[in-house]
Amino acid sequence: MNRILLVITAVLLSSVAIAAQKAPAYDAELAKRLGGNDNGMRMYILCILKTGPHDADFKGKERDDIFAGHMANIVKMADAGQLAVAGPFGKNDKSWRGLYIFTADKVEDAEKIVISDPAVKAGVFVYDLVPWFGTAAMMIVNETNKKIMKPAQ
Repeated sequence: MNRILLVITAVLLSSVAIAAQKAPAYDAELAKRLGGNDNGMRMYILCILKTGPHDADFKGKERDDIFAGHMANIVKMADAGQLAVAGPFGKNDKSWRGLYIFTADKVEDAEKIVISDPAVKAGVFVYDLVPWFGTAAMMIVNETNKKIMKPAQ
């Protein structure tokens, strides 16, 4: 019985200690800089890149060049502040190849950006664009990623 009381007391004290911790301080300046609303959210445009009609048309160096351009374009978009997040999908049965989350407010603005991608221009990828509401903290993903990515050797 004493052990049960000891466990219950420990759990209650832990709960009280957790509840007593202060919530993180709201940083109005950061929220404004990132474009966040009162809930820390903002509008983005989600882009799903899918296998395009000309994906199989390119082989060898030509395909390598298209994908080198695709990767360079991702860096360019991120550095320009147009892209919050990008990355490939794992193997799937939807023909989904990757995603972009653009910092644009309108689909039309994101479309102007995505058509600059060499893989889209070549028809290796096609895209779907849709407005998406998410955390404004995604606006600092790229600057954070530069701090955790080892330089190429």
